[in-house]
Amino acid sequence: MQQNRSQVTERDGLFELEAGSDVLDSPRYNHDIAPTKVRERTWNKWHITALWVGMSICVPTYTLGGVLTAYFGLSVGEALLAILFANIVVLVPLTLNAFPGTKYGIPFPVLLRSSFGILGSNIPCLIRALVACGWFGIQTMFGGLAIHLFLGSIFDGWKSLGGTGEVIGFMIFWVLNLWVVIRGAESIKWLETLSAPLLVAVGIGLLVWAMPNVSMTELLAIPPKRPEGASVVSYFAAGLTAMVGFWATLSLNIPDFSRYAKGQKDQILGQIFGLPLTMFLFASLGVVMTAASVKLVGVTVSDPVSLIGHIQSPVWVAVAMALIIIATLSTNTAANIVSPTNDFQNIAPKVINRTKAVLLTGFVGLALMAHELLKKLGLIISDVSLETVYSNWLLGYSSLLGPIAGIMVVDYFLIKKQQLDLAGLYRDDVYPAWNWSGFIAFGVPVVLTLLSLGSDVFSWFYSYGWFTGSALGGLIYYGLCAMRAQPSVVKSAV
Repeated sequence: MQQNRSQVTERDGLFELEAGSDVLDSPRYNHDIAPTKVRERTWNKWHITALWVGMSICVPTYTLGGVLTAYFGLSVGEALLAILFANIVVLVPLTLNAFPGTKYGIPFPVLLRSSFGILGSNIPCLIRALVACGWFGIQTMFGGLAIHLFLGSIFDGWKSLGGTGEVIGFMIFWVLNLWVVIRGAESIKWLETLSAPLLVAVGIGLLVWAMPNVSMTELLAIPPKRPEGASVVSYFAAGLTAMVGFWATLSLNIPDFSRYAKGQKDQILGQIFGLPLTMFLFASLGVVMTAASVKLVGVTVSDPVSLIGHIQSPVWVAVAMALIIIATLSTNTAANIVSPTNDFQNIAPKVINRTKAVLLTGFVGLALMAHELLKKLGLIISDVSLETVYSNWLLGYSSLLGPIAGIMVVDYFLIKKQQLDLAGLYRDDVYPAWNWSGFIAFGVPVVLTLLSLGSDVFSWFYSYGWFTGSALGGLIYYGLCAMRAQPSVVKSAV
């Protein structure tokens, strides 16, 4: 007989929900976004390390050094330092926002119900989902190119397909990504654990290939592309903010993964081991490979897929492309599909299950890349490049999400004192439908950031967008909650 009221139990600091009819019949609940059981929290620190290695080693990471030197006026050494510092900085919101996911087993959209309201959580969720779908489309484009080059190295006639072959590769990779995520978290865990050592091997192999053709001394001595005598501080800060924005989205939805961690120590150590050094080393590899590409293939090539495609040996091209396909698949499934899948389910959990949400994510990502795909098919002509979309819109958009990170940290640690009503997050009678404090705290920094674009005096507010946004968002949220004298919601035993 089904119990009427839900029960919450604690096991070594981890909370578990035994759902009763009050939760099971609620329109805010389905099995896929339900709290994980303690027995389902099987990811240790090495699984989480492998997750970050798998997500960090990807084509966009490889190109980060080039983005910072070309668009932000930094030297090679300054660019690499900015990448390292940014990933140390982003560890703070990552580890803090992972805490409630590990403790209560809840995904990102359910956690947002505490700070934005049961219904209000959908707004920041959809904002987050859109940028994830954009990244999904871009990564799928890289994965499709790798499949095209892989097939071209095996079948002589495939190369003649050109852009059409790339579009076919895109659709193959698109289906493969969706299939992995539909299979569930254990499938992703297996993929990341398998891919991490392979990706490290690829990096070492590329470095061995490139090093005889590049002088590190000459590379580090290349002058930065900024006005002579200009202070490095403002340029470095802008680059640092952009690099923090690279993982700003994951600092929000990290509970989607930490809900599977065995404990807080595992999620903390796994992220420390897996993120900063991997990002720094693979971005460094990108800088070295791009510099060496002129001697290696006769032309400057800034992405590894195209560079390896210039190799004359079909066997090595096939092997390298197979590994790049695995690398891009491991990044795309974890970083860009899991979050929007949960976010879309949060809209109507009884109507949208995981399979439907994965398909919705896939079609949105496909729609966002339609322009690029039509270009490759020769159906339209356009000067808008994929690199422009990646370096401008997505990185800038990500920095606007800073306030959400600040609000989440303040709500959980300062307002709720790390105590949530687990059953209440899935009902309509504990938390408000709309928490306007969260929306005000989010809206004010975003508006100020956008207004600062047209002001020379306040341009620093945009340049430091993620930092100013997260700090101001958190402060405003805390002040509004303090004025309302909002009591912290304690964990419920019902």
